[in-house]
Parts: sequence; structure tokens; C-alpha cells
Amino acid sequence: MQSTARGDGRRLAVRHRNIELGLLALAVAVCLAGHIDASLALTGKLPPGLLVHGLSLGALVVVAHLAVRRYAPYADPLILPLGVFLTGFGLMLLDRLDFSYKAAHAAKGDYQKLPAAPSQLMWVFISVAAALALIVFVKHHRFFQRYVYVMMAGALILLTAPIFSPTDSFGAKRWIKLPGLPSFEPDEFVKVAITIFFAGYLMASRDALALAGRKVWGMTLPRGRHAGPVLAIWAVSLMVLIFERDLGTSLIFFGVFVVMLYVATERTSWVVLGLLMAVGGAAVVGTVEPHVHGRVEAWLHPLDYYPPVNNLAISSQPAEALFSLGTGHMTGTGLGSGRPWLIGFAGRSDFIFTTIGEELGLAGVTAVLLVYVLLIQRGLRTAIGLTDPFGKLLATGLSAALALQVFVVVGGVSGLVPLTGKALPFLAAGGSSLLANWLMIALLIKLSDSSGRTALDPAQPSPEPLPVQANPANRPAVDQATAAPGPGGSVTPAAGTDLTAPLGTGPGTPAPGAGADPGAPTELHPPYGHTPAAGVPTDPGAPTELRPSHGHPPTDPQGSYGHPGTDPQGSYGRPPTDPHGSYGQQGSYGYPQVSDQPTHGYGLPPQSPYPPNPAG
Repeated sequence: MQSTARGDGRRLAVRHRNIELGLLALAVAVCLAGHIDASLALTGKLPPGLLVHGLSLGALVVVAHLAVRRYAPYADPLILPLGVFLTGFGLMLLDRLDFSYKAAHAAKGDYQKLPAAPSQLMWVFISVAAALALIVFVKHHRFFQRYVYVMMAGALILLTAPIFSPTDSFGAKRWIKLPGLPSFEPDEFVKVAITIFFAGYLMASRDALALAGRKVWGMTLPRGRHAGPVLAIWAVSLMVLIFERDLGTSLIFFGVFVVMLYVATERTSWVVLGLLMAVGGAAVVGTVEPHVHGRVEAWLHPLDYYPPVNNLAISSQPAEALFSLGTGHMTGTGLGSGRPWLIGFAGRSDFIFTTIGEELGLAGVTAVLLVYVLLIQRGLRTAIGLTDPFGKLLATGLSAALALQVFVVVGGVSGLVPLTGKALPFLAAGGSSLLANWLMIALLIKLSDSSGRTALDPAQPSPEPLPVQANPANRPAVDQATAAPGPGGSVTPAAGTDLTAPLGTGPGTPAPGAGADPGAPTELHPPYGHTPAAGVPTDPGAPTELRPSHGHPPTDPQGSYGHPGTDPQGSYGRPPTDPHGSYGQQGSYGYPQVSDQPTHGYGLPPQSPYPPNPAG
């Protein structure tokens, strides 16, 4: 039966790869068709180099597919085609804009006449190659769990490096320029590294952050000492906003943390607190920082740039974007038939979205946004299918980072939020943005491969061994004679106890040949020293530990975890004398069997809802 299930899972995985190949061919065909359509509208002829462009893009896609088929056979079949479609569609838009910019700025002689598509095509090959290297050489996503603090340190260095730049670009300090090297935007890589750190940190601290706090206006707020990490992240985001004047990075940085914090703790109060802190901080900085204040004024009054107000302190781009989007109507003017180049240099960054709205209309805008939504949905679906907390949080954080960046860019261009200057993922020109987003695609492919491997072929071992975790079933029992009661009745090891000894080597460990059954079932019980008194309800938040269930004699010769009992069999070889079967549950100390308990969160069984039987 197991071999049949594994065979069905592998056949389904092969089917997914075939679906992926078909979708990749469709994505390349649609992008080439748009390329031809735009060239015919602009010049009346086929684009030069169409065959070379099509063959090179097709070869790159085939190599990417073969790498995924070999090293991530259980990955989601939609993630790679969606990334290829957005990248190819962006190349088509940049090539179309290059033609118009060259014609409009040839006489002016400024830098806007220089083409952007060839450089972007080079970055496409570099980005896809980096993504494939990650897929091939990183065996499992838990590899990054070992270096979360290293990544956090590197991310903070990259995030703060533009502050020390002597010059800024278009009012913001977002780029690092080194002599002899092209400039790059470090915040694009920071969003990936920070997401990995947040996943590792919240996995380790989620229990403390989920503790209940005080009730304020009917809402449970976190305790002060647990709100410290949120305040620290909030302070860092405000520093980015003040010193780098980068509203988009600040919103994405803080927003991703709040989303992942809510997923880890399932507490709405964190979301409310995060929104209040984000709005309050942005309001203060938007009032006192001139560059951010100018963006807010342009958002509130976009037409004040023109007479009779003629406020030249604000940018003309928000108003021009609204004119461009309004020109597109429902179906647009057609590729190559609009005038998106009138917006200037911004048409190749965040305002490339207006090219879609003007030449493809509301229908084209909706289609592109649905592609983003589908990519985000596949990331969240991957998070649901994963079984380890780190993978769940990482997939959720990457999806949230992509969603927030699309929101701040599209919202800024359409007038929903102030302009942020961030690049539209995969579509806008920029090597840093493209490389970071393709690394994100590679991470989602590895995560979905782990999720699909669990669902389709659970018998196959993971390619990356799990980190060594303390297994409560193998922990040596603490002898009461050598342990002292701690606060609250808990038991702490006495002096001389070796807490660093490997699991299974402490006192009470069965000797070889003692007859211990390694497959014996276990149950959840309150820890020693926390047995409630009669009539006192159990604490639902009290910790639990695993003990052997009835019918399986322990290896302790005393029969009762170090406490001699009257029953020579240790009270485990026969049913208990309680007529109700140990508080109404046969052989389970009043707790339902582990297999019968519902699960929540990351698969951890909740505590027993049954109070102890006073009669027992």
C-alpha cells in the first residue's frame, strides 16, 4: 500500500512538471506576441533580433525547468511560469519604451535616450542563474535557519549603508555607488534577508510573544517586555524613513514583521498595535521631513502642480500618472499606440505601471495584478502545506513582502497611497530588484518542493536532516531523591546533574537489553511537581510532557518513575482500580489520547479540557 502511494505521488509530481513546461511555453509565447505587436504599432515591421531574443529566452527557460525538474521535483508548477511571464512582460514594456524615449530625447541629448532593455536582459540571465544556483546547491530551506543572525547583521549593514552616501538620487538615499561598479539598491536584498531572520526569530520566540497581556478597551495588548522586539523594528524603520527618506522600504520592512508576527502568534492585538505605530510614525516623519512631506502633498493635491496653484515644490508625476491611466479606459490604446513616455524617466521605474494602464487599459491592469495575486497565493498555499514552523513563516514572509511591494507601488501610481519610488517587481528596470525577486522565486520553489514532498511522497526522507530537537519521550526522568522543588512546585535538578549530557545518557536511562519498547505509544501528562489538588481545575496553559501509556511497563525497576508502588507490575500491567477508568478516560490520566486530540497552530496538541475528577 505504501509503495503504491509513493508511486502515485511521483507520477503526480511528474505531471506537475509537465504542466509547468506547458505554462512556461505559454508565458514565452505571450511575451513574444506582445513584443511583435508593439513593434508593428511603432514601426510597422517585426522587431529586429526577434529570433535571437526568442531563442535565448526559450533556452534560459528550458534550463530553468530542467533544474527544477531535477532538484525540486515536487515544487509548485505555477511559481516558475509566473516569474518568467512577469520578467518577459517587463522586457517587452522596456523595449517598447526605449523606442519612444530615444525618439523624444534624441534632440535633448540627455541620458533618457539610452536604452534600458539590453541591460535588463543581461540582468535577467544573471538573476535566473543565481536562482538556479540556489535551487541546485541549497538542499533544503532549513539551511538558512542556521544563519539567521548572520543574515540579520548583514541586512542591517546593507540597510544603513546608504545613509553615509554623500549624494542622493531623486530625493532619497537608496542606492550604493562604488567607484568603477554599477550602483545597486541594497534594500531589495534586505527584504529577503530580513524575512529569513524574522522566520527564525519568531519560530523561537512565538510562545513568549503569544502570552496574554492586559485588557485595554476590550483588546488584549501584549506585555511590555514582549513588545520590545516590535518597538525595536519600529525604531529601525523610522530611522530608514528619516535618514534615507525611503518611505517604501520602511513600510515593507515593518509591514512584513507585523504580518509574520500575527501568523506566529495568532493575536490580532499585534496587528492593531503595528498599524497604530506605522501610522503614527509616518505622520510624524511626513510632517517634519521635507522630502516625505512633499510626497504627501503631491498625493493629497496632485493637480496643484498646474496653474492656477502652480506649486512647483511638488512633483508632476502623480498628476501625469492619473492622466495616463485615465487615457487607457477599459481596453487601452493598444501596445505601442499610447504616450507613456511623457512621464519622463519614471516610466521605466515604478511608473511603468502607467504604461500597462494606458496601452492595455483596465483589462490589462487587472490581468497583471491577478498574476501577482496568483503568485502570492501560491506562496501562501506553500506555507499551509509545510510542516515545520520555520518554513511556514518564511513562505508567509516572502509572500507578504511581495504583496506589500506591489501594493505600495501600484497604490502610489494610482493615487491610493503616497509615492514611494520602489520598483515594481519583475517589470521595472533595475538589476538589484530583479536579482532579489528571482532569489525570492527560488526560495519559494524550494519551500514548495518541501511542501509537495510531504503531501505526495511522505515516505521519502527529507534531503536535509532535521535539527536535533529535544525529544521529551527520551529525556531521563528526574529522580525525586536528587531533585529539589522549584518555584511553584516545579522540580529542578539537584547539584551535580549533567545538563549537557546527550539525550538518553542520564540517570534512569534503560540499559541495553532492558526490554524497553522503542515503539511504545506515549501520552501527554502534567510534569512532575505540578499535580493539581482535588477540585482545582487544571491550568490550560500548563506545560505537558510525554510518558508511556498503560500496558507498556517502564524500564525503571521501581515501576513508577522512581517512586516504588504497591503494585509489583508498576500499575501499568493491568487496568487501574478507578471504576471510571482513571477519571473517565481508560489509561490516560484524564487526558484523551494524543491521536484523538485536535491540533492547532503548528500541529501541537492543545492541553486537556478535562478537569480532574475530585472523586478520584
